[in-house]
Order: sequence, then C-alpha cells, then structure tokens
Amino acid sequence: MNLYDATVPIFTKHLNGANKWLDKAVAFAEAKKFDPETLLQARLAPDMYPLVRQFQAACDQAKYCCAYLTGTPAPSHPDTEKTIAEIRARIATVVAYLATFKREDFNGAEERACKAGWMPAPIRGGDYLDHLALPNFHFHMTVAYSILRHNGIDVGKTDYVVDLPFQKA
Repeated sequence: MNLYDATVPIFTKHLNGANKWLDKAVAFAEAKKFDPETLLQARLAPDMYPLVRQFQAACDQAKYCCAYLTGTPAPSHPDTEKTIAEIRARIATVVAYLATFKREDFNGAEERACKAGWMPAPIRGGDYLDHLALPNFHFHMTVAYSILRHNGIDVGKTDYVVDLPFQKA
C-alpha cells in the first residue's frame, strides 16, 4: 500500500466530517439559545486543550504528516482562530492543501526519514505514520468529538466514522 492511502483520504474524510459536527453544535446552541462560540473554549479537563485547539492540532497533524512523508515543507497556519467560521476556514485550508498531493508524491515515503523540530532524531516514515501521526490525529479528533458530546451535541459514532468505502457489488 502506498502511504497516500493511509493519509490524504483519511485526513480529508475526517476533517470534512468535523464540519458536520460543527453544524450540529451551531444548531444545538441556537436551539438552546446560547452563543455557539462559547463551545470553542470548552475542554474535558482543566489541563487539556480547549475545542478550538483540538481542531488546530488535528489540522496541523494532517498537514505535517503529509509534508514530512513527501519531503516537502508544510504551510504555516498561526493558531489565531477564535470563531467557528475561522475553524471552518482552517479546516478548508488544510483540506485544500491535502488535495494538492498525488499518490506518486508518497513514493518512498515508508522509508523516508521524518523529523519534526522537537524530535531528537529522525524516524522512518512508516513508523512515523503508525506510531505518531495517525494516533495523534485521531487523538485530537476524538477529544474534539468528546468535548462536543460532553456539552450535549448529538454526535454519535457514525459522525466520527463518516462514510465507509464499501465495494461496489
């Protein structure tokens, strides 16, 4: 399997799915007559990132993963979002960036050395994907989902899983 298959379509699907969570959050807030923007500062525990930062971190993980695996620089996105519209724009920007990648960009990615600035040494691309990038992406997405769920938003497992790639009969 080319690592493209484990990255671009997965990140894109889940980030686009998060927009549906935000739709539900806005609808819930409007029905309950509170400002939906207040949800962006909600967190599960005092020492965890708030919802806004969970979305920023998931976006960052997706873009950095694809950049590292393809040996290309990632775009910079300062963490300045303060509204749901700005989070949606951040998601859209990252999804558009992911769409610039082609399958062949990931040729050799499994063995390519990947190194973030905080890492003491490079890590093999396949190991980076399996041991850090995918778990970290899903961690932040799961926490974002959980924050919304904890605050009463009607999101369920199918909202997280999104669409399954069923084979045509």
